[in-house]
Amino acid sequence: MNGMAEASLIQPGLPSSSGENVTAMVHYYRAEMARMSSWRDRLDRTSNWAITVVAALLSISLSTPAAHQGVMLFAMLLVALLLYVEARRYRFYDVYRMRVRQFERHYFAPAFSASAADPGRAPWLDALSEDLRHPRFRIDFRTALIRRLRRNYVWMYAILLLAWVLKITSPRLTADGAQQDVPISPMTIIDNAALGPLPGWIVVPIVLVFYAVIVAACLSRHKRADDDEVRV
Repeated sequence: MNGMAEASLIQPGLPSSSGENVTAMVHYYRAEMARMSSWRDRLDRTSNWAITVVAALLSISLSTPAAHQGVMLFAMLLVALLLYVEARRYRFYDVYRMRVRQFERHYFAPAFSASAADPGRAPWLDALSEDLRHPRFRIDFRTALIRRLRRNYVWMYAILLLAWVLKITSPRLTADGAQQDVPISPMTIIDNAALGPLPGWIVVPIVLVFYAVIVAACLSRHKRADDDEVRV
């Protein structure tokens, strides 16, 4: 029993030659690349879900005057939920992306260079080792949220806002199905924006504040990524 316990405490053998070291690094690079690709696929899935939600609810809301304008507001909430999920996933993706970039920049790039020199024990290996021992996110949630909002979701929100404005201001798309061609008065537009027990004069400011926050987030200055960042 004691022999088995001692054997279980023996550390696996570390690479003892340059060939073994290269083999270990290549296999580890493939593993990190697989992880990065997996999280990137999850990002794409979330974006695809958001696009599907926007397309489906747009077709429901604008296809008939009987459809309530609240469908557009519901779509905004669903897209906000998907944006939250995608921002969380992006933080994980960013960790593995950075590890892959460390290999590509500090190992493979010199290996493929005609003037490559033996770097010895490079500092980037120490940084990678420390990251593996104590993994952590490289960016905070707010930064991830802003990045995904700027990259994909701001366009979805812009489409939803235009559709919502069209729904409450167009005579042919109002809830009562009016076929009049005269412009709708501002008070009628406010009334069309009502949502259940909430009158339009409350709903409209809420939507405006929501979009003001989106614009402020897109224009805000957040933590810049390093030079190795690949925008996705």
